Amino acid sequence: YMVALHSRSSADVGKRMASELQGASYHQADLGDEAAARPLIESVLKRHGRLDVLVNNAGLSVRIPHADLKAATPALWRQMLDVNLISPFLLVAEAEAALRAARGSVVNIGTHAGVRPKGSSIPYAASKAALHHVTKLLALALGPDVRVNAVAPGLVETPMTANWPDMLETWKAKSPMRRPAKPEDIADLVAALCANDYVTGEIVIADGGLNLT
Repeated sequence: YMVALHSRSSADVGKRMASELQGASYHQADLGDEAAARPLIESVLKRHGRLDVLVNNAGLSVRIPHADLKAATPALWRQMLDVNLISPFLLVAEAEAALRAARGSVVNIGTHAGVRPKGSSIPYAASKAALHHVTKLLALALGPDVRVNAVAPGLVETPMTANWPDMLETWKAKSPMRRPAKPEDIADLVAALCANDYVTGEIVIADGGLNLT
């Protein structure tokens, strides 16, 4: 594959990564803005001419205790839904023709908190649970031309989660794998779903077995 990278910010990082991957490109857009989906897909198609795989990895999260209902403001709900639910749907809609032409696939990045009543906040967990359901609906709507699946990671080691030592310790203590995921763990699973030409409509939990406890 030739890779098209996207981010809202961190353009320097995105451009550097694109320069390290042969044939890759970088595209900047704020997916919290519903008007961003069409020009982003158009930019990718102009650069690469086709689209075989769409990975919806953009996400918004904030830590709010579930019992603190007042902190989950309407504005926060809208932000979460815009980025975590509506933007993936709009990107698929804008990319539909290209994906059908390529008999391609979509992988949405959800969360284990969309499967269990957990997560950094109620709006976050609810938005990702909705994304899981939309994944199944899109698999029905776009098949057999386009396959649509989701990966539901647990905690992943990133610069953001490095600020959550309590959650990191929970994963080390309670998950059968005794560690959070590394980005490569999730990337390998996404690649496997892209390579398989039969699986569709699945939500694959990748939380090191924490959901079993």
